[in-house]
Amino acid sequence: MARELADFDALSFDCYGTLIDWESGIAAVLSPWSSEVGLDLDREQLLTAYAGHEARTEWDRPTAPYPEVLAQSFRDTGAELGREVSDEWATRLGRSVPDWPAFPDSADALARLAERYALIILSNVDRTSFAGSNARLGVEFDAIITAEDVGAYKPRLNHFERLDEVIAERGVPRDRLLHVAQSLFHDHGPAKQIGLSSAWINRRQGDAGWGATPEPDAEYSYQWEFPSMSAFADAALG
Repeated sequence: MARELADFDALSFDCYGTLIDWESGIAAVLSPWSSEVGLDLDREQLLTAYAGHEARTEWDRPTAPYPEVLAQSFRDTGAELGREVSDEWATRLGRSVPDWPAFPDSADALARLAERYALIILSNVDRTSFAGSNARLGVEFDAIITAEDVGAYKPRLNHFERLDEVIAERGVPRDRLLHVAQSLFHDHGPAKQIGLSSAWINRRQGDAGWGATPEPDAEYSYQWEFPSMSAFADAALG
């Protein structure tokens, strides 16, 4: 098992929460809806209410396109909070992914890492939504694996099974691959389950609660922790 970051040849990344600020993107729709329907809830309360509904929708409807997952999760969140989510609002969230901002350090960190490592995306979205985000990240990934491609959403293992196929095709041994992600629920739990080394990008460092990501309900582990992609890139290239 590789013990130093420099020992890896390929990096697989979660996108949303790690490279793209999905909490700001989701809140940009949930917050004005909340005001319109008369709810006195702050961003964190809205994200916490939303988190479990998205995870359940993804589990119950593994082949549903991500825009539909977003729309249904929004409707379910509204039902929990006692307010209706109109079709207009549901569609607005479903179509919003390309508008979600990248974290300020993501593009530069990826550009630097691409000089040394193969870069692979493992993302819980559809190809069209990811294309909008990829334009913000400004890097050409060596492989892209989406929920649309594998017919399931993390934490199911479909992404990781496809990842094994991808690295085998590239001649990269499993112990030369590092998974890099924010979500303990979606990524580090499955990584532990299959014995894949991982690095935690702790984007919510200092924030209370779990935000838009559910609290992990399975065992997880990670070998490294960093507060940002910039810090990770510095360490990986140092």
